[in-house]
Amino acid sequence: MNKGNIFVVTAPSGAGKTSLVRALLEADQQVQLSISYTTRAPRPLELDGKDYHFVSEATFMEMLERGDFLESAQVYGNRYGTSQPWIEGVIGSGADILLE
Repeated sequence: MNKGNIFVVTAPSGAGKTSLVRALLEADQQVQLSISYTTRAPRPLELDGKDYHFVSEATFMEMLERGDFLESAQVYGNRYGTSQPWIEGVIGSGADILLE
């Protein structure tokens, strides 16, 4: 079985990233969207596991120390990270991943 690919979608705010990602997800069931972990509080209408994985600072730091993140950053005092085990599992199954 072939491994999947990772595609990074990046652009300035308002450029249409979300519209592009939605169209790609609708067009190909083998494409999955990576959902980041974050320490920030959920905004109205955001759902845990759909928009982000909302975790405490302590949980995030434990994950970081274990090497669970492919990449992580701190932005305006909040931490964000992409799960490396999840990424490896998805591409290992042959599916593609979008990182937004």
